[in-house]
Amino acid sequence: MVRVVSETFFRPDEIAREQVTISGALFNRCRLLLARRGCDYVFVPIRSAQILAVLDSQEIIFVDGLAYAVRDGEGGRLIVLAWVFSDTWPRDNLNRPVPLELLLYRSDARELHDRLIGEFDNALEQLERRGVVDEVEAPRKKVLRLPSDP
Repeated sequence: MVRVVSETFFRPDEIAREQVTISGALFNRCRLLLARRGCDYVFVPIRSAQILAVLDSQEIIFVDGLAYAVRDGEGGRLIVLAWVFSDTWPRDNLNRPVPLELLLYRSDARELHDRLIGEFDNALEQLERRGVVDEVEAPRKKVLRLPSDP
């Protein structure tokens, strides 16, 4: 019997937004993982940073594994930053860097982003190497707004 886990994540107020790129290889690895998994999203633990990455076709959210919030009786972990992909950017070369919007939700999120570039790629590689991609039932996800109190 497969046990399905449901995860709730809170999206705090955005504190900054930047245009950045990630390597084509990293972007391709994310797309392949989603395609192989055959579902709308994939959870990727980045244990070295105590972060959980949640991939879907539009964005990747990076969630603090230790920060927890409760709002209106529902609890969940806090999103630290997100990579939002543009549907309008043409991909005519699979090796070219991929532009994205970097959304920052915490003051140290920019420094974390720089660290996550390598750590996230390593975590994806570990999942592929262990064959976990095809064996695990995907948890359900829910992303809720967590606006700052007035």
